[in-house]
Amino acid sequence: MIQTMTIQIINKSNNPLPQYATAGSAGLDVRAFLGNEVELKPLERMMIPTGLYLAIPEGYEVQVRPRSGLAIKHGITLVNSPGTIDADYRGELGILAINLSNTPYKIQPGERIAQLVVARYAHIQWEEVETLDETARGSGGFGHTGK
Repeated sequence: MIQTMTIQIINKSNNPLPQYATAGSAGLDVRAFLGNEVELKPLERMMIPTGLYLAIPEGYEVQVRPRSGLAIKHGITLVNSPGTIDADYRGELGILAINLSNTPYKIQPGERIAQLVVARYAHIQWEEVETLDETARGSGGFGHTGK
């Protein structure tokens, strides 16, 4: 069973609220709030406004993730992926897009530009120790298990 929760939102855009594309989707599609199309040149970064403001409950974050279709078809992804919207942030949700392709891409008003995933988190307290417990992996790093 999928757990549900309520998050307060202000929508200053003319777009619908973020929504799940299918019943099994983990991410809600969020749309660009633009007056006109904007061109994102190769390797250019741009913050795309959404017109959305969230009140995320304490103990949760909203992760901003790329849309796979934009990534594979056009090379459009996010600069800091996933981006984190903290529970105490009340400003406009902005999408930090980058064009990793060789051709310009025009972002249209209302276009689905990213997806939002709600995630629970915990604050930690550090416990400094002299040694850590042993594991089968140990200190094996990147690629230590072969291809």
